Formats: sequence, structure tokens, C-alpha cells
Amino acid sequence: METKIIVPPIKCQGIKTKLVPFIKEHVKRNPNGLWIEPFVGTGVVAFNMRPKHALLIDKNQYIIALYKDIQNKKITATIVREFLEYHGPKLLEKGKDYYLEIREQFNNNGEPLFFLFLNRSDFNGMIRFNRKGKFNVPFCQKPNRFAKAYITKICNQVERVAEVIADNDWRFENGSWKEAFQAAGEDDYIYLDPPYIGRDTSYVGEWPDEEAVALAEYSHQTAANVCLSMWKENEFRRNEHLFQYWSDFTWHEYNHFYHIGAKERNRHPMVELLAIKR
Repeated sequence: METKIIVPPIKCQGIKTKLVPFIKEHVKRNPNGLWIEPFVGTGVVAFNMRPKHALLIDKNQYIIALYKDIQNKKITATIVREFLEYHGPKLLEKGKDYYLEIREQFNNNGEPLFFLFLNRSDFNGMIRFNRKGKFNVPFCQKPNRFAKAYITKICNQVERVAEVIADNDWRFENGSWKEAFQAAGEDDYIYLDPPYIGRDTSYVGEWPDEEAVALAEYSHQTAANVCLSMWKENEFRRNEHLFQYWSDFTWHEYNHFYHIGAKERNRHPMVELLAIKR
């Protein structure tokens, strides 16, 4: 069995790459059941769990479009390489101006390859849209972003996730998290990685308290197994929502650090939580 973590070609803040071994350790599922993710995001958990049958939903239409195109072989590692090798030198030559040009084109055409380009050359790998639905993340200020080795790295990531998708029966859908619960049965497993409560999320807009409470209610009512992945506490505060709405689930904690800036004094402890219903 492969132990190396599969890293997806899409990046975002809060990606669960480092938590994959912890998640795999505690999530016990029926291999014949449907694996359901209402907030699939980058897909890092699904790519590493590698379920035979999966329903992967997200409100971000561009992430879903990218993975659908990879699934349908409309986008391949070769196509990605050709695209980045064409646009990379132009970014090197023109810098920020070319990034903004690509961003404007993406906001007009919504093409997945343009989305991938922006995601890998914007500030901190953020995914963010304004109230008009326009991608508005600034440039990372690295004109040589698409050096040969970096392009190869991205292409390898595309190739690896394409292999996983091709080996399994997966369905990617752009939609609401509630649709995922409607599809769930008692043999199925719902993995939840929702946005932080009360904050504008990086790519789907606001996630208000009412939605978070509704998610907890649906999770308690469904016949399916459920795993919620969420931060529990840090040195400054704790997530009261967890204690109020998820305390009857089985909790598993994972301690790690997050950084704000490069200096050691900006290294802060964080407790992540898996709340599981079997």
C-alpha cells in the first residue's frame, strides 16, 4: 500500500496535507459504501483515502471544473506543461502586469487552466473572490514562479491525481453541502471540512452561524457515519461551537503548530480535532 502522501495540484489555506495520516488512522469506513465530501476543496483527503466510490461536492465551481476536466482527460499533465511553459516566460518578462492580465482573462472565461495558473502564482496560494464573483487575489511577486522544476512538480501532481481518479468511481459536483446529505445512506461515510464559523471563507463566501448549526443538525440526523475535521483550540481561544454542538461525537485530537511569518516567535500551537459518529 502506498504510504507517500498525494499532494493535489490546487493549493489553499488550511489544506489538510499534514493531517492526512491522522485522518487515515481514525476514519474507519465500509469500503463498499459511498465516500461523501460536501466541502471537498483541494481534494487532498479524498485523494489519500482513495475510496472506490465517492461523491465530491464543493461550491467552488472552478475546483470542480478542473477535476472534472482531469477526469475526462480534457486536462492532462502534458497539456498543463504546455500551458505553463507558454505562459511562464511571459510572467517572467512582465511580472505583475501579466499576472493581472491572466486574472482578467480568467474572470471573463473561467477556464480551469487559468485558475490553476493563478492558484500557483498568487499570494500564498489563496482562493478568494469578491462579491461580484471575481477572483481578486494579488500576485505573489515572484515573476520566475514557473521555473522548469516547479512546472514539473505541478505536472506530477496532476498526473498522480488523474491516476487516482481513473482507478475509482468518483463523481464531482458543484453544489450545496445539503445535497451531500441527501445522497447518504447507512453504509456511507461523510467527511466534513467546513469553513470557520463567522468568517468569509477563501472561496465560497460567508459561512454564518446558522449554516454551521444546520450542518451539526444534519450530521446528527443522518444514518451515515460522519467525521468532522475542525480546529479545537489554540493558545488564544477555543472553538465554542464544537463544545456546544459536537460534544457527543467521539473526539480525537492532533497537536501541531502554525506560523504567522517566518520568525520562530511567530510559531503557535494549535489543536485540531476529528469529531466522529459511527
